[in-house]
Amino acid sequence: MSEQPNEFNESSQSTQKDYSDIMGGGEGLAEKAKDPKKAIKKLVIYLSPHKTALIAAVVFAVFSTVFSVAGPRLLGRVTTALVDGLLAYWFGTGLLTNFPYMAMITGWLIVLYIISALSHFAQEIIVSRLSMRVTYKLRSQISEKMHRLPINYYDTRSQGEIMSRVTNDVDTISQTLSQNLTQLVSSVITIIGVLAMMLWISPLMTAAAILVIPPSMMIMMAVLKRSYVYFGAQQEALGVVSGIVEETYSGHNIVLAYNGEADAEEKFVKANNKLRAAAWKADFMTNIVEPIFTFVGNLGYVLVCVLGGYLVVQRAITIGDVQAFIQYIQTFTQPLGQLGASSNMMQATIAASERVFEFLEEEEEEPDTDQSFRKERYEGHVSFRNVRFGYNPDKIILHDFSAEIAAGQTVAIVGPTGAGKTTVVKLLMRFYEISGGKILIDGINATDLSRGELRNIFGMVLQDTWIYNATIMENIRYGSPDATDAEVIAACKAAHCHSFIRTLPGGYNMVLNEEASNISQGQKQLFTIARVILKNPAILILDEATSSIDTRTEILIQQTMREIMQGRTSFVIAHRLSTIRNADMILVMKDGDIIEKGSHEQLLAAKGFYADLYNSQFEHGGVTDEDSA
Repeated sequence: MSEQPNEFNESSQSTQKDYSDIMGGGEGLAEKAKDPKKAIKKLVIYLSPHKTALIAAVVFAVFSTVFSVAGPRLLGRVTTALVDGLLAYWFGTGLLTNFPYMAMITGWLIVLYIISALSHFAQEIIVSRLSMRVTYKLRSQISEKMHRLPINYYDTRSQGEIMSRVTNDVDTISQTLSQNLTQLVSSVITIIGVLAMMLWISPLMTAAAILVIPPSMMIMMAVLKRSYVYFGAQQEALGVVSGIVEETYSGHNIVLAYNGEADAEEKFVKANNKLRAAAWKADFMTNIVEPIFTFVGNLGYVLVCVLGGYLVVQRAITIGDVQAFIQYIQTFTQPLGQLGASSNMMQATIAASERVFEFLEEEEEEPDTDQSFRKERYEGHVSFRNVRFGYNPDKIILHDFSAEIAAGQTVAIVGPTGAGKTTVVKLLMRFYEISGGKILIDGINATDLSRGELRNIFGMVLQDTWIYNATIMENIRYGSPDATDAEVIAACKAAHCHSFIRTLPGGYNMVLNEEASNISQGQKQLFTIARVILKNPAILILDEATSSIDTRTEILIQQTMREIMQGRTSFVIAHRLSTIRNADMILVMKDGDIIEKGSHEQLLAAKGFYADLYNSQFEHGGVTDEDSA
């Protein structure tokens, strides 16, 4: 904790540099919040469809505040009547007090406070509903946006960074709408209303009271100037910490297996220290405002008490007016402090909204053509014609990829790690757009098919399985929502996973957790194979599809695969040698180009790159390289 004062005195440039380091040399945090005015404008435009609710909330906030502000003035009259009555009774010049007058004023006072409370209640209901609607809409748009973003976006950002925008940043906007927006309005109306009432009571005392405003405003401006940087840094750092936690949790077993606890802890501590530093500064800026305002307000309070006592003695004002004025002074300083705190929260909201809108404005995948082709059944004829691709325009990794795959053929794509094998599949599925050339499916340019239509042609079994939090039945039915239970069971029998599913608690109705840690990796692989069998696609893509399955089950699965591959175009990447030997065509890739093509026997007879690769693998047990391209 002793480091905090030093950290607090660091310049904003230092803050930017620290966070740039943790993000791997990216933009500084303060630079992230680069245009507050633009962010505010976007937020206002976004809220414009809800302007009726916003106006209603502001009107009720005004009613609540105005009626509340009028209370001390009426209460002062009751006090004056009571004091005058007591003095008259004491000196024997009149009755104890004027009870009917006091009862009337008290009655009006109760009515005003009831109206104020009802207005505040209505305001809270409207704002709460508005906040939930905006939050729901934002999260829905972010979720929809996530499905329209190119794969490259996710390849260059951490999951925690993306999730932080969906959760933390949207929550900040929601909190401001539900709590701080109307508080900001109420504070402004309170200040105006109280100032008007104070002027009505005594311009001289008001002049003395407002002497506290200039130093208060100077404090607020100084705080706002620095807090924006810190709140932007806090939101950014929160995303980094979320990413590290998610990353460490999802790979917890690997961290333990490789004794990486210390490194993981060091990485987290570094990120958490950055978050602590930014959060401490942001919280400090938020919490320091009200105590300072209270102190400055108390100085004005003392000054007003002395001046008010003098004016009462001079009979310039009544004692009830002094009481009301003192209440107004207390009421006047409170919204100033709230205004400062709300302004700080608004700074955090501006930073959060900037990050959210930045996400919503990210460049999306190229839209599908309006005249997309559709066919009832695809044969599976695939043509690669002079395909060029690079993840970056200045770094092409597929230079001139051409191949003709007839319908029903089994094609093995082999080559060293990084040759571009998996990249070919990503281009085939339009996960990335090609830089040049064409990919044709049954003579139709892939770009003339909608992505949904194109991807419905394929079935994929990858080395990295994906299981979500649902029952086994629902997981296998994923992608084939109309499949019956009997069809699911038949697919599981074909994938040789029916027997062990029956032994699990709940059978097909067993719920898999988010990480699917309540089943083995091999079982997950079998589920994904069953999922593809159920879908019955025109083209199969197998990328190390049996890597996590025991030898006995692998033999059964390979037999099943050979059966479902019959009459179906299949792409096999980095698969077992037995499958590669049986492939109709083998494409040998190196450095983004096809350097050899032919059958297994033809390529061995050529004694080229494939023969060397095959012989080296055979010598090491007959297992191909595992493609991670």
